Amino acid sequence: MRLKDSLGFKLALALFTLYVIWGSTYYFIRVGVGAWPPLMMAGVRFFLAGALLLTVLLLKGDRLPTLRQTVNAGAIGILLLAIGNGLVTVAEHMQMPSGIAAVVVATVPLFTVAFGSLWGIRATGLEWLGIAIGLAGIILLNTSGNLTEHPLGAMLLIVGSISWAFGSIWGSKLQLPQGLMAGAMEMLVAGTVLLCASRISGERLVRMPDMAGILAVGYLILFGSIIAISAYMFLLKHARPALATSYAYVNPVVAVLLGMGFAGERLTGTEWTALGIIILAVMIVMVGKSITAGRHSAGNLEPVVKTRRDSGKPAG
Repeated sequence: MRLKDSLGFKLALALFTLYVIWGSTYYFIRVGVGAWPPLMMAGVRFFLAGALLLTVLLLKGDRLPTLRQTVNAGAIGILLLAIGNGLVTVAEHMQMPSGIAAVVVATVPLFTVAFGSLWGIRATGLEWLGIAIGLAGIILLNTSGNLTEHPLGAMLLIVGSISWAFGSIWGSKLQLPQGLMAGAMEMLVAGTVLLCASRISGERLVRMPDMAGILAVGYLILFGSIIAISAYMFLLKHARPALATSYAYVNPVVAVLLGMGFAGERLTGTEWTALGIIILAVMIVMVGKSITAGRHSAGNLEPVVKTRRDSGKPAG
């Protein structure tokens, strides 16, 4: 069997895709909002990505979801993409550094564990330890210059992270379209809501976006939305959940390095320390989730199949 045909190679490629692409979306959002109004850019991104993905799926022979599945997917799309990612885009438009935005959004898995208790999902001791450490990291990060200089942007990032975490848990309890069709419908609805919000808020293009702005949106549509989501769905089918969700503590590092290398962003010593603490907290939560999943699957004859919303994907 050739190397590129092996499962191991495909898993490695999918992981690399998530690590680099989802980590890089924060930088490309920053580039994009320099040429686009933030809500308009996010709306264009998700509407076109959803339309393209839906077209491909229909051409492949997939069937349209039921009305109930569509409504459920739309609600989750609003929470995850319109609010979660939309607020990240607005915060970066307000000059919040892309690396700091990624660090704040890395707390999503911590909020996800907390919201899980609302549906009777009991957290392990390791998960609660991770939450406690993560909160310490958030408090430390909020004493840094970048967040204190942009209090509204910081608040938007936290609200967006909470919305994403709540949508992640709630979505795991709803009847949603199968496979990539769920992502397509979520993006279509979220894109429509964001474009309406852009219109209502009075956003308008004062001039045509420059080439950098157009390419940034193109990258977010093709790579950040369609390709990365496809890679993630592949990982959920063929890899352990702990491995599939490991991007949660890799993405912030990638985002910080890209922001420093290409956007001239700098982190203070306090922010580097907070980044390390938050990443450690997320790793502890992921280990706790892995232990819980292993015990659950060991007690059942059928394997446990995780949905995309179980993981608390960062809102990049």
